[in-house]
Amino acid sequence: MGDVAWIAVDWGTSHLRAWLMGQSGAVIEARSSAAGMGTLERGGFEPALRALVGDALPVPVLACGMVGSRQGWAEAPYTSVPCAPPGADQAVRVPGDALNVRILPGVKQTKPADVMRGEETQIAGFIATHPGFDGVICLPGTHTKWVHISAGEIVSFRTAMTGEMFALLSSQSVLRHSMADGWDDVAFMEGVNQTLSRPEGLAASLFSLRAEGLLDGLPGEAARARLSGLLIGAELAAMRPYWLGQQVAMIGAETLNGAYVAALTTQGVPCQSAKADDMTLAGLTAAYAQIYGEAA
Repeated sequence: MGDVAWIAVDWGTSHLRAWLMGQSGAVIEARSSAAGMGTLERGGFEPALRALVGDALPVPVLACGMVGSRQGWAEAPYTSVPCAPPGADQAVRVPGDALNVRILPGVKQTKPADVMRGEETQIAGFIATHPGFDGVICLPGTHTKWVHISAGEIVSFRTAMTGEMFALLSSQSVLRHSMADGWDDVAFMEGVNQTLSRPEGLAASLFSLRAEGLLDGLPGEAARARLSGLLIGAELAAMRPYWLGQQVAMIGAETLNGAYVAALTTQGVPCQSAKADDMTLAGLTAAYAQIYGEAA
């Protein structure tokens, strides 16, 4: 492990991910564990980090995500919009001399009230790799973020709990009886178009999935895809001020990016996509270069 110059860490609620970085900026090795913030007490963070990358320590560690929350290892207070994505000057040093660990803060918005922690580093990575981008960055996920970017700054943002709603409805509501694995592109777009044009009908449209399964034999994969489409369509209707007339960049998992891009393409919205892990690492790398003055 003598070639490791520093360690990039994305520490979320359910997972801990780390990249061992060489002096040239190349990834030597990627590692992960299930030791997310939600599973740890305050005293458990250092042992969890050592368990994952102890053979590469001591080298500088730069982390983002829920590790900097009030319940995390050390609180990294939110930066208020409008702001550039938080970088080196806002990083918080974890107390103690044993390890050199710094945590990047999240971003907050007062009106309407909103917060992000972890996504700001992906945004920083996108800005670093796409200089001059002005428009909207969408980060699909459990809690999808829509972020207005101008002149390298986060101007405003909104969060939609679409992913969490899908998970709950498909696994814990009456609709779970109508769901099956698989996908149906046509059913997905039917759902998108239905609630994008009539979002007020979402609640009734959801129960229709169950009724169609009982009465008309709606296939489970079509029901699952239409459920996703109904929820994403309602989200797009609510977020219209963000994407209408804008260029949009997606940062997320490939499949989820594709669903949002397909929905927006029907509205004539130009989209580009980037992988969440790539942007997280790019954001952490940019912050590391700021702190240590190295083109890592």
